[in-house]
Amino acid sequence: MFKHILLATDGSEAASHAAHRAVELARIHGAQLTAVFVVDPYPYLGIGEVNPMGFQAYLAAAQETATRAFNEIADLAEKAGVQLKTLLVEDAHVAAGILKAAEDVGADLIVVGSHGRSRLEKLMLGSVARRIVDQATRPVLVVR
Repeated sequence: MFKHILLATDGSEAASHAAHRAVELARIHGAQLTAVFVVDPYPYLGIGEVNPMGFQAYLAAAQETATRAFNEIADLAEKAGVQLKTLLVEDAHVAAGILKAAEDVGADLIVVGSHGRSRLEKLMLGSVARRIVDQATRPVLVVR
């Protein structure tokens, strides 16, 4: 049924739950799996100079988180015999970056975790999962 699954990750526990589900679906369907991590500079820029961490440190921390998340997913995929590609998207709002990645890779399913972000980020940005569900042109599986 599914040929290409896009897994959105932010390195959170919710994203880890979604990764397990996405890998299992890819294994069952013999689908290609692409994991995407979006580095969104806008939360940092919105906080501005109040944040003691410099912008470069913010980006480096995001890239380090992406690497850890991709390594975890790669381990799951390897154990399940699933072919995995990873995609790091920079300079985009998270939901928009995920939706664009799904379009670019031709995914026929988007898998995303629920409650991956902090309460403060939800207050400022809204729910990423909700935005994806509202704006997607393909099926979305939200994993809790």
